[in-house]
Amino acid sequence: SFLGSNCGALRQQPFDSSEEKPQFPGASAEFIDHLEFIQPNVISGIPVYRVMDRAGKIINPSEDPQLSKEQVLNFYQKMTLLNTMDRILYESQRQGRISFYMTNYGEEGTHIGSAAALDPRDLVFGQYREAGVLMYRGFPLDLFMAQCYANVDDLGKGRQMPVHYGSKDLNFVTISSPLATQIPQAAGAAYAAKRENTNLAVICYFGEGAASEGDAHAGFNFSATLECPLIFFCRNNGYAISTPTNEQYRGDGIAARGPGYGMMSIRVDGNDVFAVYNATKEARRRAVAENQPFLIEAMTYRIGHHSTSDDSSAYRSVDEVNYWDKQDHPISRLRHYMTARSWWSEEDERSWRKQSRKMVMEAFEKAEKRHKPHPDLMFSDVYEEMTPNLVKQKEAMWRHVQQYKEHYPLDAYAK
Repeated sequence: SFLGSNCGALRQQPFDSSEEKPQFPGASAEFIDHLEFIQPNVISGIPVYRVMDRAGKIINPSEDPQLSKEQVLNFYQKMTLLNTMDRILYESQRQGRISFYMTNYGEEGTHIGSAAALDPRDLVFGQYREAGVLMYRGFPLDLFMAQCYANVDDLGKGRQMPVHYGSKDLNFVTISSPLATQIPQAAGAAYAAKRENTNLAVICYFGEGAASEGDAHAGFNFSATLECPLIFFCRNNGYAISTPTNEQYRGDGIAARGPGYGMMSIRVDGNDVFAVYNATKEARRRAVAENQPFLIEAMTYRIGHHSTSDDSSAYRSVDEVNYWDKQDHPISRLRHYMTARSWWSEEDERSWRKQSRKMVMEAFEKAEKRHKPHPDLMFSDVYEEMTPNLVKQKEAMWRHVQQYKEHYPLDAYAK
């Protein structure tokens, strides 16, 4: 019969199962015939790229970014000015002058190194500990102070907590308190930049703790599948408030996640401003040229408390903090580099410390004397025309203020 002859023809064809290739649409792979689980590679780990050693000496001359004296001095002055501003604003919160603050101690190299490698028109999405990026772009001390004091000069009109900076002119999206919300937003912004052929990139900063949020997964996957010119910049500073990294993840940090999403990844020494600069510059160049996302994990250490609401002595030792502050600080490492080239002396240091403190104090004193924004600004800017429920709320607020006017010193507010 036809059926019988057909079966015979099938039997006669030799079949070698070892040559079979998987046809599944979800992965490109080979078959194997023995049971084997993939081991997470956490023993040796992804290496940490660096340019300078802890004494500020260039390790491999071909990796030296060859920045001019003026550029290096600018790096150093921005890092130390940020440090000075942090000290003064931290103390002002402790004195009850402002409600809240977060310092950037120990992470200055990640801010300045990455900011310098970008095009000023590249859009920045920050988490909340990236004030140095804004400072490098030219955000003035007066506006930092105005935001923290929520005074009439604040671009956000006094509506945000301190350190929630933003600047449309400097392409820095306003900081938002909830963790990781910026990650999928950055993917959307980068997709839009690609669609418009702007030749610009987007950079998105976040901590290793925020990378545990579901939004990080969404942002990573969207950016890879939509092929977006986006740099994910993770500041792995050892602690998410009080949660140490050994309780935060079991894999090899954050850079190890990149390959799983089909992203190019690198781990850099975040306390080496040149390593951060080189990695960000190359990631930015390729992100724009090739329309693909890059993941940079900058290894650093949060020397300060998480914020003024935190006491880190409850969960880490003073010796541990002192090691990073005294032995491996991004500012001292860059200073060693400059001193070795006779670009910076003890006299320069004393003079600059005095000058930078004076600049910060002048801005601080000016901000403290300014009026608060007009209370009506609490109700504006969300809708073009105020909605009926907002009108009611505004009227209720003014009735309350008039009734208890002894508790509301309106002369402190703009008229």
